[in-house]
Amino acid sequence: MGAGFVFFTVIPGLPSIEAIRQMELTIPLRVYTIDGRLIAEFGDQRRNPVPIEEAPDLLIKAVLSAEDNRFFQHHGVDFGGVIRALIANLQSGDIVQGFSTVTMQVAGNYFLDRREKTYTRKLKEVLLAFNLERELSKQEILELYLNKIFLGQRAYGFAAAASVYFNKTLNDLSLAEIATLAGVPKAPSARNPITNPDGARVRRDYVLKRMRDLQHITEDDYLTATNAPVAAARHIAPVEVEAAYVAEMARSYMVENYGKTAYTKGYRVYTTINSNNQTAANRALRRGLIAYDQRHGFRGPVGFLDPDAGGDFSLVDSLQQYASIGGLQPAVVSEVSSDSIDVLLSSGDITQINPAGWRWTAHKISSELRTGDVVYVAMKTGTTQLAQVPEIQGAIVSLDPTDGALLALTGGFDFYAGKFNRATQARRQPGSNIKPFIYSAALDNGFTAATLVSGTPIVVEDDLGDTWRPVNYSKKVFGPTRLRRALVQSLNLVSVRLVRGLGTPLVLEHLQQFGFDREHLPQGLSLALGAANFTPLEMARAYGVFANGGYLIEPYFIARVEDQKGEITEYANRTMLCPECAPPTERFTDLDLGILYDPRYSKRVLSPENAFLMNELMRSVIRTGTGRRALSLGRADLAGKTGTTNNFRDAWFSGFTRDVVTSVWIGYDTPRDLGSRESGARAALPIWIDYMEVALQGKPEKALQIPENIIKAWVHKDTGEAVAVDDPKGFEEFFVMGTEPHALVRGGAPAVQTDVSGPSPTLEELF
Repeated sequence: MGAGFVFFTVIPGLPSIEAIRQMELTIPLRVYTIDGRLIAEFGDQRRNPVPIEEAPDLLIKAVLSAEDNRFFQHHGVDFGGVIRALIANLQSGDIVQGFSTVTMQVAGNYFLDRREKTYTRKLKEVLLAFNLERELSKQEILELYLNKIFLGQRAYGFAAAASVYFNKTLNDLSLAEIATLAGVPKAPSARNPITNPDGARVRRDYVLKRMRDLQHITEDDYLTATNAPVAAARHIAPVEVEAAYVAEMARSYMVENYGKTAYTKGYRVYTTINSNNQTAANRALRRGLIAYDQRHGFRGPVGFLDPDAGGDFSLVDSLQQYASIGGLQPAVVSEVSSDSIDVLLSSGDITQINPAGWRWTAHKISSELRTGDVVYVAMKTGTTQLAQVPEIQGAIVSLDPTDGALLALTGGFDFYAGKFNRATQARRQPGSNIKPFIYSAALDNGFTAATLVSGTPIVVEDDLGDTWRPVNYSKKVFGPTRLRRALVQSLNLVSVRLVRGLGTPLVLEHLQQFGFDREHLPQGLSLALGAANFTPLEMARAYGVFANGGYLIEPYFIARVEDQKGEITEYANRTMLCPECAPPTERFTDLDLGILYDPRYSKRVLSPENAFLMNELMRSVIRTGTGRRALSLGRADLAGKTGTTNNFRDAWFSGFTRDVVTSVWIGYDTPRDLGSRESGARAALPIWIDYMEVALQGKPEKALQIPENIIKAWVHKDTGEAVAVDDPKGFEEFFVMGTEPHALVRGGAPAVQTDVSGPSPTLEELF
């Protein structure tokens, strides 16, 4: 009857031999930078599989001493152990002693419910153990055990446990630590060295005694190890680069494309993120947001904890309800005087803030704070400063303009304070950041950098009789102004006249070439002042067209995906620049001629001449205009444009070199006035500079190649008309050949040059 039960009930429920051969470990999803530094780990089980050849011999001896010292003698079941366990269990009337060999534990852990404790389950273990021993070698079974067994704290396998408990690799463990881990499988949840260090010590010493008795270690080794403390602590996977917004993008992509198994199959996602760039972006954005926030004053404490409720220990415990945010730590004020503030940190330490640490508040701090107030502090190079978590938010997006690879992305002050990714999800008005695209449309339609456009006031009346009176940021009125100078000074009225003169449909069509979705572009003249809705990622992509000479890039952030064996399952299908792969005028002829774009290469959407001229105009913005703070970087190849919305609700700076294009946005999540003078130049540009100082390190200056039909001509700085080279009010301007003003000759010197290999106009030459 018992044999029938086994044959008809137990055996049909066992996994097939093929399933045993194909068994896979559950390994978490890990996300890395392009240079191999860990960004994040996703999954319920921590596991770091190691081949049996790489497992320390002492670890194997410790495990077998504790669990199955006859492992290499039996065939899956140790019958002597079975008899001993059955006698003990029958005497107690319950299952008080197990008889599982290592092989049986592998069978039970892989295929059976660990929580079930019945004789039927034990019978299944025995039968599975025989199958395993028949199909796998002892070394293969031992490898499965070392990588599969549960060791508490969500750690599966000894390599993961070594990391979790001791923050070490297997090869770095001491004998005492190896014995500690070898003792955990007996009761992984209740007697691991974190939850029960005393119980773990008892079990460790038992393992060491077994190792000594089996002559795996000496008496001196035994005594030294048993006298060592149980120094375990909970260590999480060491995140090497803070890039939580990118990690979430990668996680979402993997689940969408690989399903829920993305969390368990051991995929390694290598993003395009450069670790140095990402660290610089995090630091730059936080510095910039804190600087803005501090310019607008101290808002007071964020809470209060009663100092008489139980002393420092109670305060430290209560302080845990306040999270550290963006590197700022919560603290409780313990004493206030006119020349210092003592604060208690969540670590239990007390530190002092000196007057220099609260000078930014412009307050008499002794009247603002009292004992028990909860504040935030910043720890900087041995000093403590009073701080506050900014209400303002922002984003940085940085791309490689040659192929669209994401170099850095930060979607807010702190991902864990709110997971909304402003770099990819926040649609905000770009303000003046949109002007270069309007000027580019003008250059494509008969305007030159020297064309005069009226900067006088304009009144627009709609069909309902309402009027719109746009003004310049400075509130000043300008007369006819050259296009270059108008962009340098970001004159709103010139932009409005350009859109009105060109016609909104034409401008909209031109902007679409930069990847902007027409759905998010306004249909009226407000387009001229940036009354559209774009994300920082979309702005960076669009500016990339200017940076690379006229090609629309497709941003991407995953370089490759590897499986747990290290084999590549997906590689970035990026598009590259290839000027020789298509005629430079294809943008204007592809629909008529039926030209098919090669998907391997980026599409040219702007002529080389237009891209070059716009580069020149935006370099002037850096040299002499609203972006001149960027001169602190000491480079001549920078180009860009500030952006401030007409209502001061958004501040931008987008700029680039041939190697890096970066957009910065700051504003409130619920749009509101940023405050007096908080323009793109003041609020966003310093963040861009801070980041680009790192991003451009080691990258030589590169000038955009000058197209063959670009020439220089001498023009008057006020009228834009042609003058001789010796005219005191003349300077050299770039033109597409055939669009230059009529050349005048004074004193025999020609006013037009076809050799334009010389330097660009200087500040003095321009104005």
